[in-house]
Amino acid sequence: MAAIPLHDSLSRPFVALFVALAALLLAGCGVNTIPTYEEQAKASWSEVLNTYQRRADLIPNLIETVKGYAAQERDVLTSVVEARARATQIQVPADIPTDPEAFQKFQAAQGEVGAALSRLIAITENYPDLKSNQNFLALQSQLEGTENRIAVARRDYIESVRLYNTELRTIPGRWWAMFLYPDAKPMATFTVDAETTKNPQVKF
Repeated sequence: MAAIPLHDSLSRPFVALFVALAALLLAGCGVNTIPTYEEQAKASWSEVLNTYQRRADLIPNLIETVKGYAAQERDVLTSVVEARARATQIQVPADIPTDPEAFQKFQAAQGEVGAALSRLIAITENYPDLKSNQNFLALQSQLEGTENRIAVARRDYIESVRLYNTELRTIPGRWWAMFLYPDAKPMATFTVDAETTKNPQVKF
């Protein structure tokens, strides 16, 4: 049986130590930062979708309740129904955050829903019986809570995307993206400016 050269037996621990140190160095340099931020942004986006769906689910009952007291407000009621229909008919592919055009369409549709709901809530001020209806009060409270959740979910998504996009554009993130994550794309984010994106003002 051949003897293992002394220098080989001594070098193995050093090689193992070098590999371990290299791995720690790579981790410290942020090699995992891009996928970590990407997953956080995707999770935040899922929460945005969940909150918008929650709002969409409230609308049919809200419409029916208001209709019972203010059926003559046909134009306003119809605008809410149609805005909801357009928003729910939009296909939301998994990669929508990296498709600016599709993202803008989604935001515009949700903005229309918000604007239509604002008009609906405004007309209820003219109907005291409706404002005192327990079912309407419960729906109004749920809508207010949902709008708050939407605002928080959008804020969290915007921050997650900011971190992710910044990592893709700055060193060393740009290097990691170039060599290890060539498919990583910047994500679109919400704009805060249009009147149609205003949350309904729900007042008791």
